[in-house]
Amino acid sequence: MEFEGAVYHVMNRGDRREPIFRDDADRRRFLDTLGQACLKTDWQIHAFCLMDNHFHVVVETPKGNLVAGMKWLLGTYTARFNRRHRLVGHLFSGRYKALVVDAASPGYFRTVCEYVHLNPVRAKLVPLELPLRVYGWSSYPEYLKPPTQRWPWLRVDRLFGEIRLPKDSAAGRQEFERWMEKRRHQEGVDQEWTAIRRGWFFGADALREELLAQAAGRLGAQHYGAERQESSEAKAERLVREELQRLRWEEEDLAQRRKGDPGKVRIARRLRDETTMTLAWIARRLRMGVWSHVSNLLRTTARSDGKKVECQS
Repeated sequence: MEFEGAVYHVMNRGDRREPIFRDDADRRRFLDTLGQACLKTDWQIHAFCLMDNHFHVVVETPKGNLVAGMKWLLGTYTARFNRRHRLVGHLFSGRYKALVVDAASPGYFRTVCEYVHLNPVRAKLVPLELPLRVYGWSSYPEYLKPPTQRWPWLRVDRLFGEIRLPKDSAAGRQEFERWMEKRRHQEGVDQEWTAIRRGWFFGADALREELLAQAAGRLGAQHYGAERQESSEAKAERLVREELQRLRWEEEDLAQRRKGDPGKVRIARRLRDETTMTLAWIARRLRMGVWSHVSNLLRTTARSDGKKVECQS
């Protein structure tokens, strides 16, 4: 269920519950890929936690594009994981779980973020005598850092607001840590999370009924998937127009210029960096031949720029 401004708790496990992160290099690669997905989709990440065989992310989608973004994120990370470890095949166990979170009603958004941040405690990875921040592969220790030291795509202000912390200051971050340590040891917290583990929605009944009514109307819509794709294509087309204007080209120039023209490669690079469109779509749109040719061009130019490009059709 997608709509603009939706907030989700997204979770996915490894195939047959096998590890999706074998070491810290895999975890860094996943977070790098998540950051690229945010650039492509305008997602806002409010919380995350990486475990050995699964991950949790609380993500807000201003453009209602969870499906396109998740397809790119999971597919790209799988390709990078398999390439690094010389494997083939599936990494994740089928479709991810996405719980719609009622972020407008008090308490639900905060509870979901706490659920994610306290996941290492439930897994008994953080001993009681140690602070929660010792687990480094979640957004919780990032919340305790100054803004300039965090992942640039992590948004902390919404959760701070839910807890009524006035500002993202050293004092505010210390208060946040005290709050989380208190919640960590609070009796009955686990019962609050039953609804997060089950079902498709976590929030007030009024919003649940509204979403169900909207979904019922969409079930009969033959073109809902096409409309969702149109939104992604609309952004891609806007970027193409911007680049054509910058190059002082007309649409006809795409057909007349050679397939490997540096201008075309520049446009293709931007489309790969900032959208979820496939190499096949980019090749067709820019008149660059087959998708593998675009992949080779991007890989070659990336090498000359000192960058590493991961390509996926």
